[in-house]
Amino acid sequence: MIPAEHPCFSAHAHFRYGRIHLPVAPKCNIRCRYCDRRYDCANESRPGVTSAVLSPEAALNCVERALHRDDRLRVVGVAGPGEPLANPATLETLRMVHSRFPALLLCLSTNGLALADRLPELLDCGVSTLTVTVNTRSAACAGHIYRAVAGGTDAYAMSTFLAAQQEGVAKAAEAGLTVKINTVVIPGINEAEIESLAHWAATAGASIMNLMPLIPQADLRDMAPPSQDLLDTLRARAGTHLPQFTHCKQCRADAVGVPGEAGCSGCF
Repeated sequence: MIPAEHPCFSAHAHFRYGRIHLPVAPKCNIRCRYCDRRYDCANESRPGVTSAVLSPEAALNCVERALHRDDRLRVVGVAGPGEPLANPATLETLRMVHSRFPALLLCLSTNGLALADRLPELLDCGVSTLTVTVNTRSAACAGHIYRAVAGGTDAYAMSTFLAAQQEGVAKAAEAGLTVKINTVVIPGINEAEIESLAHWAATAGASIMNLMPLIPQADLRDMAPPSQDLLDTLRARAGTHLPQFTHCKQCRADAVGVPGEAGCSGCF
């Protein structure tokens, strides 16, 4: 079931309720060809960007201050700037937030590599919603999207990663978490897979899908992002299998506020 007050899962909530992303996770266990975390300015709104990496204690203080500023805050999430499950501070932070503010929804964004192994800990921390970025189910295609996975660059490493993602999504859904699948649409690389990804995700137990346009940077800086017409077409096809979330702002790792409000890309 889609949480009615989660602004990154519900289109209605997107304009009514707030979320805060706590940037406590700098390390990453994969290298995406479209990811560049070297730069930050107040006008940048994209995943992987943060003005600072916080300790769990500092993150807890940020949640308390955010609640005092705006009582519409409903969700506390960890979305980077690296891979949350590759950083021990993620689980420590989530436990602290859940203990101090048990009414808040806890959310996590992950590439899924370690999801199946860490799922019991996530459940113990009180996490109820999960976003998993799945861009392909093909090892050959993965080689065009990822430079390395857990240090490996060959087809075996890619296949192992994709299998881990799929296992993690299925186990998380079976455990009762609400799972959203994020997919970066990369024209000429994975656009032909989008509908089959949606079909797989629905079968695995995901509740919603979010197709995000490529932000050209890093190794893919010379590629054009998908047009709005292409996104609309792919969403329509994928939507025959799984509901589509179409309001995503591709937020920073330190985003805070109501996403649907003008100017709220958010940062501390």
